[in-house]
Amino acid sequence: MSIGYVWNTLYGWMDTGTGSMMGASVGARLQPITHHLAHPDTKRRFHELVCASGQLEHLRSIQAIKATAEDINRVHVPEHLQNMQRISALPAGGDAGDGVTMLGNGGLEIALLSAGGAIELTRKVVQGEVSSGYALVNPPGHHAPRQGALGFCVFNNTSVAAAYAREVLGLKRVAIVDWDVHHGNGTQDIWWQDPSVLTISLHQHLCYPANLGYTTERGEGDGHGYNLNVPLPPGGGNAAYRYAMEKVVVPALHAYQPELIIVGSGFDASIMDPLARMMVTAAGFRNLARTIIDCAKDVCEGRIVFVQEGGYSPHYLPFCGLAVIEELTQVRTVADPFNDFLTTMGGDELLTAEREAVDSAAKLVRDIR
Repeated sequence: MSIGYVWNTLYGWMDTGTGSMMGASVGARLQPITHHLAHPDTKRRFHELVCASGQLEHLRSIQAIKATAEDINRVHVPEHLQNMQRISALPAGGDAGDGVTMLGNGGLEIALLSAGGAIELTRKVVQGEVSSGYALVNPPGHHAPRQGALGFCVFNNTSVAAAYAREVLGLKRVAIVDWDVHHGNGTQDIWWQDPSVLTISLHQHLCYPANLGYTTERGEGDGHGYNLNVPLPPGGGNAAYRYAMEKVVVPALHAYQPELIIVGSGFDASIMDPLARMMVTAAGFRNLARTIIDCAKDVCEGRIVFVQEGGYSPHYLPFCGLAVIEELTQVRTVADPFNDFLTTMGGDELLTAEREAVDSAAKLVRDIR
Protein backbone atom coordinates (compact mmCIF):
# COMPACT_ATOMS: atom_id res chain seq x y z
CA MET A 1 0.00 0.00 0.00
CA SER A 2 1.29 3.48 -0.86
CA ILE A 3 2.24 6.23 1.59
CA GLY A 4 0.48 9.56 1.04
CA TYR A 5 2.29 12.90 1.01
CA VAL A 6 0.83 16.40 0.98
CA TRP A 7 2.71 19.53 -0.05
CA ASN A 8 1.47 22.63 -1.81
CA THR A 9 3.71 25.37 -3.17
CA LEU A 10 1.58 28.00 -1.42
CA TYR A 11 2.58 26.57 1.96
CA GLY A 12 5.95 28.14 1.26
CA TRP A 13 4.31 31.51 0.55
CA MET A 14 2.88 32.12 4.03
CA ASP A 15 3.65 35.74 4.93
CA THR A 16 4.72 35.84 8.59
CA GLY A 17 5.61 39.52 8.65
CA THR A 18 8.78 41.57 8.95
CA GLY A 19 9.77 40.98 12.57
CA SER A 20 11.57 38.15 14.34
CA MET A 21 8.37 37.12 16.11
CA MET A 22 5.94 40.02 16.41
CA GLY A 23 5.87 42.80 13.81
CA ALA A 24 8.86 45.09 13.40
CA SER A 25 8.52 48.30 15.45
CA VAL A 26 10.69 51.40 15.32
CA GLY A 27 9.25 52.60 18.64
CA ALA A 28 10.18 49.34 20.38
CA ARG A 29 13.47 49.22 18.43
CA LEU A 30 12.51 45.88 16.89
CA GLN A 31 14.33 45.84 13.58
CA PRO A 32 12.75 44.29 10.49
CA ILE A 33 14.36 41.03 9.42
CA THR A 34 13.94 38.84 6.38
CA HIS A 35 13.34 35.66 8.41
CA HIS A 36 10.58 35.60 11.02
CA LEU A 37 11.04 32.62 13.37
CA ALA A 38 8.10 30.93 11.66
CA HIS A 39 9.28 31.81 8.15
CA PRO A 40 7.89 29.25 5.68
CA ASP A 41 11.31 28.51 4.22
CA THR A 42 11.92 26.06 7.07
CA LYS A 43 9.04 23.85 5.89
CA ARG A 44 9.98 24.39 2.26
CA ARG A 45 13.51 23.14 3.01
CA PHE A 46 11.95 20.02 4.53
CA HIS A 47 9.99 19.42 1.32
CA GLU A 48 13.04 20.01 -0.83
CA LEU A 49 15.04 17.46 1.18
CA VAL A 50 12.20 14.97 0.66
CA CYS A 51 12.62 15.60 -3.07
CA ALA A 52 16.44 15.69 -3.19
CA SER A 53 16.78 12.56 -1.03
CA GLY A 54 14.73 10.50 -3.45
CA GLN A 55 11.97 9.87 -0.89
CA LEU A 56 9.39 11.45 -3.19
CA GLU A 57 9.72 8.39 -5.43
CA HIS A 58 8.37 6.27 -2.58
CA LEU A 59 5.43 8.55 -1.75
CA ARG A 60 2.08 9.14 -3.41
CA SER A 61 1.46 12.84 -3.91
CA ILE A 62 -1.93 14.00 -2.62
CA GLN A 63 -3.39 17.32 -3.72
CA ALA A 64 -4.59 19.62 -0.97
CA ILE A 65 -8.09 21.00 -1.43
CA LYS A 66 -9.16 24.10 0.49
CA ALA A 67 -11.16 23.32 3.61
CA THR A 68 -14.71 24.61 3.45
CA ALA A 69 -16.42 26.91 5.93
CA GLU A 70 -18.29 23.87 7.20
CA ASP A 71 -14.99 22.06 7.80
CA ILE A 72 -13.56 24.99 9.79
CA ASN A 73 -16.73 25.68 11.74
CA ARG A 74 -16.87 22.14 13.08
CA VAL A 75 -14.06 23.08 15.47
CA HIS A 76 -13.99 26.91 15.47
CA VAL A 77 -16.66 29.52 16.15
CA PRO A 78 -17.93 31.09 12.89
CA GLU A 79 -16.62 34.51 13.97
CA HIS A 80 -13.04 33.21 13.76
CA LEU A 81 -13.31 32.37 10.07
CA GLN A 82 -15.02 35.69 9.42
CA ASN A 83 -12.19 37.54 11.15
CA MET A 84 -9.54 35.68 9.12
CA GLN A 85 -11.45 36.56 5.94
CA ARG A 86 -11.40 40.23 6.96
CA ILE A 87 -7.68 40.31 7.80
CA SER A 88 -6.69 38.35 4.71
CA ALA A 89 -8.47 40.93 2.53
CA LEU A 90 -6.43 43.83 3.92
CA PRO A 91 -3.74 45.19 1.52
CA ALA A 92 -0.92 43.89 3.74
CA GLY A 93 -2.86 41.49 5.94
CA GLY A 94 -2.36 41.93 9.66
CA ASP A 95 -2.23 40.52 13.17
CA ALA A 96 -4.53 37.52 13.50
CA GLY A 97 -5.24 38.37 17.10
CA ASP A 98 -2.39 37.56 19.50
CA GLY A 99 0.37 39.92 18.41
CA VAL A 100 2.62 37.25 16.86
CA THR A 101 0.38 35.39 14.40
CA MET A 102 0.49 37.29 11.13
CA LEU A 103 -1.83 36.60 8.23
CA GLY A 104 -0.65 38.24 5.02
CA ASN A 105 -2.81 39.44 2.16
CA GLY A 106 -4.50 36.39 0.70
CA GLY A 107 -3.17 34.21 3.52
CA LEU A 108 -6.60 32.77 4.16
CA GLU A 109 -6.25 30.66 1.02
CA ILE A 110 -3.03 29.15 2.37
CA ALA A 111 -4.53 28.48 5.80
CA LEU A 112 -7.54 26.76 4.22
CA LEU A 113 -5.21 24.67 2.06
CA SER A 114 -3.30 23.70 5.20
CA ALA A 115 -6.44 22.46 6.96
CA GLY A 116 -7.66 20.96 3.71
CA GLY A 117 -4.40 19.07 3.19
CA ALA A 118 -4.87 17.41 6.56
CA ILE A 119 -8.44 16.51 5.59
CA GLU A 120 -7.48 15.02 2.22
CA LEU A 121 -4.77 12.80 3.65
CA THR A 122 -7.11 11.69 6.44
CA ARG A 123 -9.85 10.87 3.94
CA LYS A 124 -7.56 8.77 1.78
CA VAL A 125 -6.14 6.88 4.75
CA VAL A 126 -9.57 6.11 6.24
CA GLN A 127 -10.99 5.08 2.87
CA GLY A 128 -7.98 2.84 2.20
CA GLU A 129 -6.54 4.67 -0.81
CA VAL A 130 -3.23 4.99 1.03
CA SER A 131 -2.09 3.13 4.13
CA SER A 132 -0.72 6.15 6.02
CA GLY A 133 1.00 9.40 5.20
CA TYR A 134 2.54 12.76 5.97
CA ALA A 135 0.85 16.12 5.43
CA LEU A 136 3.61 18.73 5.28
CA VAL A 137 1.23 21.64 5.71
CA ASN A 138 1.79 25.26 6.69
CA PRO A 139 0.68 27.24 8.70
CA PRO A 140 0.55 24.88 11.70
CA GLY A 141 -2.53 24.50 13.86
CA HIS A 142 -2.33 23.04 17.36
CA HIS A 143 -2.34 26.34 19.30
CA ALA A 144 -5.54 27.62 17.66
CA PRO A 145 -8.42 27.16 20.13
CA ARG A 146 -12.09 27.18 19.26
CA GLN A 147 -12.25 30.99 19.51
CA GLY A 148 -9.37 32.11 17.25
CA ALA A 149 -5.77 32.10 16.05
CA LEU A 150 -2.78 31.78 18.37
CA GLY A 151 0.94 31.03 18.31
CA PHE A 152 1.49 31.09 14.52
CA CYS A 153 -1.57 28.84 14.12
CA VAL A 154 -4.62 29.99 12.14
CA PHE A 155 -6.89 26.92 12.03
CA ASN A 156 -6.43 23.79 14.14
CA ASN A 157 -5.51 21.41 11.32
CA THR A 158 -5.40 18.15 13.29
CA SER A 159 -8.75 18.91 14.91
CA VAL A 160 -10.31 19.88 11.57
CA ALA A 161 -9.15 16.51 10.22
CA ALA A 162 -10.36 14.62 13.31
CA ALA A 163 -13.78 16.28 13.14
CA TYR A 164 -14.02 15.41 9.44
CA ALA A 165 -13.12 11.79 10.23
CA ARG A 166 -15.82 11.72 12.91
CA GLU A 167 -18.68 13.56 11.24
CA VAL A 168 -18.13 12.83 7.55
CA LEU A 169 -16.25 9.54 7.46
CA GLY A 170 -18.18 8.05 10.37
CA LEU A 171 -15.39 7.09 12.76
CA LYS A 172 -16.33 6.74 16.42
CA ARG A 173 -12.91 7.19 18.04
CA VAL A 174 -9.90 9.23 16.92
CA ALA A 175 -6.67 9.92 18.81
CA ILE A 176 -4.50 13.01 18.35
CA VAL A 177 -0.94 12.60 19.63
CA ASP A 178 0.94 15.90 19.64
CA TRP A 179 4.72 15.81 20.12
CA ASP A 180 5.32 19.44 19.20
CA VAL A 181 7.46 20.91 22.00
CA HIS A 182 4.78 23.44 22.92
CA HIS A 183 1.57 22.44 24.63
CA GLY A 184 -1.29 21.58 22.27
CA ASN A 185 -3.61 24.01 24.03
CA GLY A 186 -5.91 24.60 21.08
CA THR A 187 -6.49 20.90 20.51
CA GLN A 188 -7.13 20.44 24.22
CA ASP A 189 -9.64 23.28 24.19
CA ILE A 190 -11.57 21.96 21.20
CA TRP A 191 -12.01 18.41 22.53
CA TRP A 192 -12.18 19.28 26.25
CA GLN A 193 -15.65 17.79 26.76
CA ASP A 194 -15.67 15.19 23.99
CA PRO A 195 -14.57 11.58 24.61
CA SER A 196 -14.71 10.73 20.90
CA VAL A 197 -11.23 12.25 20.43
CA LEU A 198 -8.40 11.31 22.78
CA THR A 199 -5.83 14.14 22.97
CA ILE A 200 -2.27 13.55 24.18
CA SER A 201 0.33 16.32 24.34
CA LEU A 202 4.04 15.74 25.00
CA HIS A 203 5.67 19.11 25.60
CA GLN A 204 8.28 21.11 27.45
CA HIS A 205 6.71 22.16 30.71
CA LEU A 206 5.55 25.81 30.71
CA CYS A 207 7.35 26.66 27.47
CA TYR A 208 4.26 27.98 25.65
CA PRO A 209 1.50 28.92 26.25
CA ALA A 210 2.00 30.18 29.80
CA ASN A 211 0.37 28.26 32.64
CA LEU A 212 -1.10 25.47 30.54
CA GLY A 213 -0.27 21.83 29.92
CA TYR A 214 -0.35 20.43 33.45
CA THR A 215 -1.22 16.79 34.12
CA THR A 216 -4.19 18.06 36.14
CA GLU A 217 -5.90 19.25 32.93
CA ARG A 218 -8.00 16.18 32.21
CA GLY A 219 -11.09 17.42 30.35
CA GLU A 220 -14.60 17.99 31.69
CA GLY A 221 -17.93 16.20 31.69
CA ASP A 222 -17.99 13.23 29.33
CA GLY A 223 -14.51 14.27 28.17
CA HIS A 224 -12.89 13.85 31.59
CA GLY A 225 -9.94 11.49 31.35
CA TYR A 226 -9.59 11.84 27.59
CA ASN A 227 -7.07 14.69 27.68
CA LEU A 228 -3.56 13.66 28.68
CA ASN A 229 -0.65 16.05 29.18
CA VAL A 230 2.94 14.91 29.57
CA PRO A 231 4.88 18.02 30.64
CA LEU A 232 8.60 17.27 30.45
CA PRO A 233 11.35 19.27 32.20
CA PRO A 234 13.56 21.45 29.96
CA GLY A 235 16.57 19.56 28.62
CA GLY A 236 14.73 16.34 27.82
CA GLY A 237 16.16 14.44 24.90
CA ASN A 238 15.73 11.14 23.10
CA ALA A 239 15.60 9.12 26.33
CA ALA A 240 12.85 11.23 27.92
CA TYR A 241 10.66 11.12 24.82
CA ARG A 242 11.23 7.40 24.35
CA TYR A 243 10.19 6.77 27.95
CA ALA A 244 7.09 8.96 27.56
CA MET A 245 6.03 7.02 24.48
CA GLU A 246 6.52 3.68 26.21
CA LYS A 247 4.86 4.58 29.51
CA VAL A 248 2.08 6.96 28.45
CA VAL A 249 1.35 7.22 24.74
CA VAL A 250 1.39 3.57 23.70
CA PRO A 251 -0.55 2.32 26.76
CA ALA A 252 -3.11 5.13 26.31
CA LEU A 253 -3.64 4.25 22.67
CA HIS A 254 -4.04 0.57 23.50
CA ALA A 255 -6.57 1.45 26.20
CA TYR A 256 -8.54 3.79 23.96
CA GLN A 257 -8.46 1.68 20.76
CA PRO A 258 -8.90 4.52 18.25
CA GLU A 259 -9.88 3.82 14.66
CA LEU A 260 -7.38 6.45 13.47
CA ILE A 261 -4.30 8.12 14.95
CA ILE A 262 -3.41 11.66 13.93
CA VAL A 263 0.06 12.86 14.93
CA GLY A 264 0.75 16.55 15.46
CA SER A 265 4.29 16.30 14.16
CA GLY A 266 6.29 19.28 15.39
CA PHE A 267 10.08 19.27 15.35
CA ASP A 268 10.73 22.09 17.79
CA ALA A 269 11.82 19.63 20.49
CA SER A 270 14.98 19.26 18.42
CA ILE A 271 18.30 20.12 19.98
CA MET A 272 18.84 22.93 17.45
CA ASP A 273 15.46 24.66 17.76
CA PRO A 274 15.47 28.32 18.88
CA LEU A 275 12.02 28.32 20.52
CA ALA A 276 12.47 25.60 23.15
CA ARG A 277 15.12 23.95 25.30
CA MET A 278 14.88 20.26 24.49
CA MET A 279 17.49 17.92 23.03
CA VAL A 280 15.82 15.47 20.63
CA THR A 281 17.86 14.48 17.57
CA ALA A 282 16.72 13.13 14.22
CA ALA A 283 17.32 9.64 15.60
CA GLY A 284 14.97 10.48 18.46
CA PHE A 285 12.22 11.54 16.08
CA ARG A 286 12.85 8.38 14.08
CA ASN A 287 12.22 6.35 17.24
CA LEU A 288 9.05 8.31 18.02
CA ALA A 289 7.75 7.64 14.52
CA ARG A 290 8.63 3.94 14.59
CA THR A 291 6.98 3.46 17.97
CA ILE A 292 3.70 5.08 17.01
CA ILE A 293 3.59 3.49 13.54
CA ASP A 294 3.98 0.07 15.16
CA CYS A 295 1.32 0.96 17.72
CA ALA A 296 -1.07 1.98 14.93
CA LYS A 297 -0.63 -1.45 13.36
CA ASP A 298 -1.77 -3.00 16.63
CA VAL A 299 -4.72 -0.74 17.44
CA CYS A 300 -6.14 0.66 14.19
CA GLU A 301 -4.87 -1.45 11.30
CA GLY A 302 -2.03 0.98 10.65
CA ARG A 303 -4.26 4.00 9.97
CA ILE A 304 -2.03 6.91 10.94
CA VAL A 305 -1.78 10.45 9.60
CA PHE A 306 1.15 12.76 10.40
CA VAL A 307 0.31 16.48 10.19
CA GLN A 308 3.09 19.06 10.35
CA GLU A 309 3.06 21.41 13.33
CA GLY A 310 5.95 23.64 14.48
CA GLY A 311 9.72 23.57 14.19
CA TYR A 312 11.94 26.60 13.70
CA SER A 313 15.45 25.41 12.84
CA PRO A 314 15.93 25.75 9.08
CA HIS A 315 19.17 23.80 9.52
CA TYR A 316 17.89 20.74 11.36
CA LEU A 317 14.13 20.44 10.89
CA PRO A 318 14.50 18.96 7.37
CA PHE A 319 16.59 16.06 8.69
CA CYS A 320 14.29 15.43 11.66
CA GLY A 321 11.33 15.40 9.29
CA LEU A 322 13.09 13.15 6.79
CA ALA A 323 13.70 10.60 9.56
CA VAL A 324 9.93 10.36 10.11
CA ILE A 325 9.27 10.06 6.37
CA GLU A 326 11.84 7.27 6.16
CA GLU A 327 10.04 5.33 8.89
CA LEU A 328 6.83 5.60 6.87
CA THR A 329 8.39 4.43 3.60
CA GLN A 330 10.91 2.05 5.24
CA VAL A 331 13.51 3.36 2.80
CA ARG A 332 16.72 4.95 4.13
CA THR A 333 18.18 7.64 1.92
CA VAL A 334 20.15 10.45 3.61
CA ALA A 335 22.02 10.19 6.91
CA ASP A 336 21.80 12.95 9.51
CA PRO A 337 24.91 15.08 8.83
CA PHE A 338 24.66 16.71 12.28
CA ASN A 339 24.52 13.43 14.20
CA ASP A 340 28.16 13.07 15.24
CA PHE A 341 28.26 16.65 16.48
CA LEU A 342 24.94 16.67 18.32
CA THR A 343 25.12 13.29 20.05
CA THR A 344 28.02 14.52 22.19
CA MET A 345 25.71 17.05 23.89
CA GLY A 346 23.60 14.68 25.98
CA GLY A 347 19.96 13.71 25.84
CA ASP A 348 20.34 9.94 25.62
CA GLU A 349 20.26 9.41 29.39
CA LEU A 350 16.94 9.38 31.23
CA LEU A 351 17.24 11.73 34.20
CA THR A 352 15.38 11.31 37.48
CA ALA A 353 13.21 14.41 37.00
CA GLU A 354 12.21 13.22 33.52
CA ARG A 355 11.30 9.76 34.80
CA GLU A 356 9.21 11.24 37.60
CA ALA A 357 7.35 13.56 35.21
CA VAL A 358 6.45 10.71 32.87
CA ASP A 359 5.51 8.36 35.70
CA SER A 360 3.13 11.02 37.05
CA ALA A 361 1.36 11.23 33.69
CA ALA A 362 1.35 7.44 33.27
CA LYS A 363 -0.91 7.09 36.33
CA LEU A 364 -3.68 8.84 34.40
CA VAL A 365 -3.88 6.23 31.64
CA ARG A 366 -5.98 3.98 33.86
CA ASP A 367 -8.94 6.38 33.47
CA ILE A 368 -9.19 5.79 29.71
CA ARG A 369 -11.95 3.44 28.63
